Amino acid sequence: MSLAEWRQAIVAPTTYRVGNSTVRLQTRFIAIIVVFSVVALLYIAYPFQGSGAENHFRSQPSALSPSLNEIPDGAGAGGKKAAVLWSTHRRIVLDTPYPLTKPVSTEKGLRYRIGIITDLDLESKTSTGKWISYMRRANLFLQYKKDDPKSSKVTIEWENGEPHIIKSGVNEDGRGMELSELMIFNGKLYSCDDRTGIVYELTKLDAEEVVPVPWVILADGNGTVSKGFKCEWSCVKGDHLWIGGLGKEWTTSSGELVNHNPQFVKSISAAGEIRHHDWKLRYQKLAKALDIVFPGYVIHESGGWSDVWKKWVFLPRRASKEQYNDKTDEKKGTNIMLLTDEDFTNVEVRHIGDVIPTHGFSSFKWIPGTGDNLIVALKSEEIDGKTASYIMVFDMDGNILVPETKVGDHKYEGVEFL
Repeated sequence: MSLAEWRQAIVAPTTYRVGNSTVRLQTRFIAIIVVFSVVALLYIAYPFQGSGAENHFRSQPSALSPSLNEIPDGAGAGGKKAAVLWSTHRRIVLDTPYPLTKPVSTEKGLRYRIGIITDLDLESKTSTGKWISYMRRANLFLQYKKDDPKSSKVTIEWENGEPHIIKSGVNEDGRGMELSELMIFNGKLYSCDDRTGIVYELTKLDAEEVVPVPWVILADGNGTVSKGFKCEWSCVKGDHLWIGGLGKEWTTSSGELVNHNPQFVKSISAAGEIRHHDWKLRYQKLAKALDIVFPGYVIHESGGWSDVWKKWVFLPRRASKEQYNDKTDEKKGTNIMLLTDEDFTNVEVRHIGDVIPTHGFSSFKWIPGTGDNLIVALKSEEIDGKTASYIMVFDMDGNILVPETKVGDHKYEGVEFL
């Protein structure tokens, strides 16, 4: 074949015989079809690819994402106002009601529903081979004084009857349903098991038995560890649910360093996409503000982000300048509030009342409608094998509106407005 014949063969349309007809497909048309098919396949497949670690695919809002105020009240699920997240691959509608039920005006003040949840540790296992947690509920009545928050009045009345039971057969090495936090995200109520690392959506909230539905599993450390993440605190920041661990180096029972896995923090999108953040230096800055360095330690079980103050707020459960020890740790409770900016550049230390050495913070939430000025918090006690829980209310300056009041002998480690 001559060079001229070769060129002619390349540029000539390909000819196919179909029955008695001749079909000529132009090269350009074929190219368009191929490109379109590849793009379509990537569109379908790519959002579901990625690892469970730092490189996991994450939907990111674009510059075209509308703000919450730009969306009509009728938008979103159930006619509620919603925030719309756009990405190059999918569109996610984030349902944003908080709390789940509207407060009711009463003679005692604005009435909110709150719930608290237990971490029963070894006692969570039942004789039937299931693992359980308890949820108690109460009405919180608020008479808020915007010009003088510390003069506001708050009362808490617990519902009568037995706590609601949350039951599951899922466990890790014979332990499970050790629920450490309650949080509302994307219009749903979640809790995290600090043994398995499973984040459960809690459904059928008004039934005698609340149903836990597994949503995502958090692996320990950077996400490549087979062990479940020991989740302890959580909050909503931006469009993600953030879940943190103890914030303390993982050590032996006598304080020797093992790893830094508890110093990772997880962020989860509404689609369940997980990102793992190394917060070792951030936790060290919080400890340094208390003049604590390793082998001293600070244990975090309650933390949150305030969009009002644009600050992270932590209420440490325990803190010590001494090396960790299982027994002496039981009396290292704190009355401390730590506030820091988004980058942890400046850390401020405040105090709430007096220190009760065996009592430490295990969860807190800002009371809605107070401009993040008032906090309801739980404190837990574990001493010589016995447990107890307490609830209190205070403002951001540490002024106490409701002093520590005993809730019961179970260890309650999560509080949320329902």
